[in-house]
Order: sequence, then C-alpha cells, then structure tokens
Amino acid sequence: MANSRQPAKLAPRCTKLHAIMGTYLTQKNTQRTHSLTRTFLFFRQFAATMGTGIVAILLHTLSSLYPSQHRALHILSIVFFLLNIVVFTVVFVISLLRYTLYPATWTLMLRHPMQSLFVGTLPMGFATLVNMFVAVCVPAWGGSTPYIAWGMWWVDVGVSIACCLWLPFQMMTKHQNRHETMTAAWLLPIVACIVAAASGGVVASVLPDPKHSLITIVTSYVLWGMGVPLALVVLTIYFHRLAIHKLPPQEVIVSVFLPLGPLGQGGYAAMQLGIQASKIFPLTKTLFYPVAGEVLYVLGFMTAMVLWGFGLVWLFFAVASIVSQKKFFSFNMGWWGFTFPIGVFAMSTITLGQELPSAFFRIAGTVLAVGVMVLWAVVAFGTVRNILFGNLFEAPCLREMEKRASAAATARPYQDA
Repeated sequence: MANSRQPAKLAPRCTKLHAIMGTYLTQKNTQRTHSLTRTFLFFRQFAATMGTGIVAILLHTLSSLYPSQHRALHILSIVFFLLNIVVFTVVFVISLLRYTLYPATWTLMLRHPMQSLFVGTLPMGFATLVNMFVAVCVPAWGGSTPYIAWGMWWVDVGVSIACCLWLPFQMMTKHQNRHETMTAAWLLPIVACIVAAASGGVVASVLPDPKHSLITIVTSYVLWGMGVPLALVVLTIYFHRLAIHKLPPQEVIVSVFLPLGPLGQGGYAAMQLGIQASKIFPLTKTLFYPVAGEVLYVLGFMTAMVLWGFGLVWLFFAVASIVSQKKFFSFNMGWWGFTFPIGVFAMSTITLGQELPSAFFRIAGTVLAVGVMVLWAVVAFGTVRNILFGNLFEAPCLREMEKRASAAATARPYQDA
C-alpha cells in the first residue's frame, strides 16, 4: 500500500510518474466512492446498454408484428427502455467521475490496444435510447419531441464520427498490435457510424419538415459509407487472422459474434434509409426524378439481402466456435457481446420479413429476437451476481498504472543511494 505522505524529495527519474500518480496512490483505499470510480466502470460497460437497448427495440418491433400481443410487448419494451436509461445514466456518470478524478487513466485507456476500442460502445448505446425515444416518447408526447430526438441524434453522430476516425488512427500510431492477437473488437469504433446511420433513418421518419428529413437521410448515407466498407475491410483481415492463427482465446471467444453487428445493422440501415428516401425525395424534388427514392429503396433492399446472407456465414462461424469449446468458460462482461450483434441481425431479419413480405423471415427474426432476450436474461443475471459476490470489473489501464508505480517505488531507493 502506498504511503499517505509524499516524500520531501523525489529522484528525477520518478518525478514525472509521481506527479501523475499523486492523488491516485495516496487515496487508493481511503474512500469507497473513489474506489468505485477507479475500478468499477469503464467504457466496456456501455455494452450492457447496447444489449438492454436492443431488447427494448426488438420488443417494440414485435409488438407491431403481432397485434394480438401488442399491449404486453409494448409495455415490456417501455420497461426495458426505462431500465436502459438507468443503466446508461449510471455507467455514464460513474465513468465521467472516474476520468475527472483520475485524468491520467484517460490517456492510458486511449493507448490501451483493447480497452480504447470500447469507446465506440458509448454512441451505440446512446443510439438505442434515441430510437426508443422516437418509438415511445414522440407518439405519446408530440410537440417538439421530434426535434429533441433530432438533437440527440446529432450528438450521437458527432461522437460516432470521432470514434470511427480517431480510434483507428490511434491503432495506426499509438497501439502495439499483432495479427495473431487481433479480435473482432476492432469493429467496435467503426460500427458506431453504421448504428448512427440506422438511427438516422428512424429519426427522419418523425421529423415534420421534409427538408430536415432529407438532411438526416443524406447524412446517414454518408455515415453508412464511412462504416460499412471499412467494416468489410476489417472482416477480411479478421478472417485471415482466424484462418492463420485459429480461434481467439477462450476468454474473448464471444467476440466471434461481433461481425454480425455491421452486417445486420448495415442491412437494416440500408432498408430504413431506402424507405425514408422513397417518401421524402418526391416531396423535396431531390435528384429531379420522381422514382429516385424508389430506386434507393430497391437498392437498399438488395443490399440488405446480400449483407444478411454474409451475416449467415459469420453466424455459423460464431456458433460453431462456441460449440467447439470443450471446456466451460467463466462469465465476464464480454458476454454482452452476444446480445447486440445478434439483436441487430434479428432486426434486419424482421425488417426483411416486413418488406417482402415473408413468413420465413418474420419467423426467423422472431426466433432470433427471443434468443436475444434469453441471452440478455442469462448475461444480466451473471452481471448482477458478479457485482454482488465477485470481482467482475477490472481496468487493465489501472493495472498498468499500478505496475509503473510499483516499479518507480522499487527504483527509488537505488536512485536515492
């Protein structure tokens, strides 16, 4: 345990490190609140908001798909929406406190080759709140709520673009990456733009002014273009990594489900934007051709079908990878990686079933949606159990701080001598 008193004189070699570590080391075990903000939460926990949010969205979608169960499913979707607000708020506030009280951890986190990727889960989790706000609050409250949703969406767009551009650049300049240690988590900052694009299609559907809807649609197509092609590039690299270096380690094996995210959400976004383009383009006389929006609708549907087929391949790889694990692997927060990718793939499947229309896609989407809800229950139970009785949360960047502090403390006597 670190001394509560700072030494009068520090060796030159240790001065900078102790300046960074100061408050962190001296208050390490003095306050429960500070302990919580140091080690309890970091950006990985926003994956829980993504999983909870996609369950709310699926329940709301199923309430329209099955009118006889509309009331029960609608109420359940609101319950999960409210739960997601609570989860997102708690994670966001404690994370904000952590990086405010211990700013050194922010730089360390950004330079960590794995933990920095999870910053992308923040805008994706927030996008699920935007979508449910549009689905639940806008019809119920009316008034200016469409523009509140629009403002929320623009915030999400800004953060998503920052993640999609800056974090991959960090990988190129700051991170030490090896091909054999690569995981599908490389997709997380990129998928943020695809999720924002899909959310843009949802928000555009409720804006009163067609011109504002047009701006949203065009912006969303740009976001889609930023995210989907880059995600396909990463998937190519990831397939090569799997073929050469085999499956990921057991502790991160659930990451094999992450490729379903850009494929499912990319297809859903293409369909949503095509639907809105077919309605808005004629009203705004965009591209000067009456059928321009309908062309985008057809192209969106075709794109969604192709991405859905590609998603089936990765779904098989993911399920086969889990089944091939002969040893039981213990629960960790990475299990939330099951929920959102399968959830958005289910949304894409259900939307295909609605647009065709097709009983096959509708039933397949329903089965996937129910599977996501079961997985959510399992993962949520494991999360609560480990919060109460285990050590679920750990921050590798803080372990790095402690290693550096320990090394400095060990070196200090020799420097003083």
